[in-house]
Amino acid sequence: MTFTGGFEDRLAIRELLETYADAVTRCDAADWGATWAEEAEWSLPDYPEIGTISGRAAIVAMWVEAMKAYPGIMFEAWPGSIEIEGDRATMRSYTSEVYDQNGTTMRDRGVYEDVCVRIAGRWYFASRSFRNIHRQHAPKGC
Repeated sequence: MTFTGGFEDRLAIRELLETYADAVTRCDAADWGATWAEEAEWSLPDYPEIGTISGRAAIVAMWVEAMKAYPGIMFEAWPGSIEIEGDRATMRSYTSEVYDQNGTTMRDRGVYEDVCVRIAGRWYFASRSFRNIHRQHAPKGC
C-alpha cells in the first residue's frame, strides 16, 4: 500500500510538502528552510554541478542563490506515496514548475524520493533526492 501510517501523520507530512511548495512560489527562504531538519541532505543527481548539499544552513544558502534564476516561479507538489514507521517516513512526491527564463517559458516536472523525520512532534525533510521527469521549453507565454 502506498499510504500507510496514521491519518494525522500523513496529513502533517502532506502539509510539510505543501508548505515547501508554497514557500518556493513565494520565494520565502525562511519558510522554505523551516521544512528541513538541521542535518538534512538535498541531492540533485541530474545536476552534477550541485550534487548533494548537507545541513539546513548550506541547503538554504544554495537555494537562495539558485532561486535568482527562477523569477516568477509557480511550483506545485503532491505526494504519490507516504509510508510511516514511527518517527520516520518515506515519501515519493511529484513536482510541476512553470517559470520564464530569457524569453522562454519553462515547464519542468520531476520526482522526489524523500525521507521525513518527526522531531519534537513536528515533521521535517531529512533527505530529498530530485530527478527530472519531463522538461518543456517554449516561447514565452506558450
